[in-house]
Amino acid sequence: MKRVLRVLVVGVAVLAVSGVPGVAGATAGVGPDRGGLQRELDSVAGATAVGALAEVRDGKGVWRGTSGVAVRGTSRPVPVDGLFRVGSITKTFVATVVLQLVAEGRVRLEDSVERWLPGVVPNGRNITLRQLLNHTSGLYDYVKAVPKPPSPEFFADRWRTRTASEQIQQALAHPPTSQHPGKEYAYSNTGYLLLGEVIQKVTGRTYGQEIERRVIRPLRLRGTVMPGTSPWIPGPHPHGYVPTDLNLTGYVDYTELNPTLFGAGGDMISTTHDLNRFFGALLGGRLLPKYLLKQMETAGTPTHDYGLGLSWKDTTCGIRVYGNDGDALAYNAWSFSSADGRHQVSIAVTPTFRVDPDDAVDAFVDKAVCG
Repeated sequence: MKRVLRVLVVGVAVLAVSGVPGVAGATAGVGPDRGGLQRELDSVAGATAVGALAEVRDGKGVWRGTSGVAVRGTSRPVPVDGLFRVGSITKTFVATVVLQLVAEGRVRLEDSVERWLPGVVPNGRNITLRQLLNHTSGLYDYVKAVPKPPSPEFFADRWRTRTASEQIQQALAHPPTSQHPGKEYAYSNTGYLLLGEVIQKVTGRTYGQEIERRVIRPLRLRGTVMPGTSPWIPGPHPHGYVPTDLNLTGYVDYTELNPTLFGAGGDMISTTHDLNRFFGALLGGRLLPKYLLKQMETAGTPTHDYGLGLSWKDTTCGIRVYGNDGDALAYNAWSFSSADGRHQVSIAVTPTFRVDPDDAVDAFVDKAVCG
């Protein structure tokens, strides 16, 4: 859920006094190790993860690789076509559906929350759909109120089905982060829960059904799943873990859980192949008209490179890549593509929480794009 769920275990990372057992040397690449991509992926896994998998696409072809292990304490390799929870990359799919509704004239970006969800959000008449999309609504992020591991409350809630309404009310019990919607960036999963509710109000179908109908099926994303309340990952996959104590001496397999914890902010399951296919189609203009894609790529505030469900970064060789990253507790994922589609990279890890994987992943993305 875009780094926010990492808050759940930030205390673990900060207070850790020792690491976990090292990553086994299980590596696999499809095709030659172009430009040291396997070595770079091994660096990601060795420093930050139980296992990692990636797919890189460019003018030289497709490279796919894995590193580490799929299951702690074994030598089982990470499946190169493995499924994983993508966390906040889900938000880009939700945003795409909302913008398709804009293109169809069914909603407007400047519509208020109150117009579509009357009485749900205090000050909802002054908060727009655009502000929900670009995280300038000022609404408190419900994830911050979720119990944190290793608390018993956190583990006790593993199988519980949550509703968007419940989690929205949980957020609204806290004061807003800003009294001036549209002025300040403050990441909020609550905004995307509301967008999921708006999609259902407009279409009569859930956000998951609309994503399947508008994106997954047309693009033939065969490894992408909207799980609903199902706790399973339906296909080959690496296992994900969360720590059970602040010293990182114990872990519990958290591959399976009720994904309503994440909701429209981050419940999707996918593959590196499908994520590259999706972002290639999005940036290539297959899902949105140019004027809306341009708005998606426009920052909501000068301080953050985040538009309407889409973020971006500049590589060391000057190539800007667009995409998103996400946390789904026991899984972290990143997917970025250049605007012209010539460079694509998707990577997922099952973190150890010893260190934040962002720096190592950024180095991998830079290597994949710049060579």
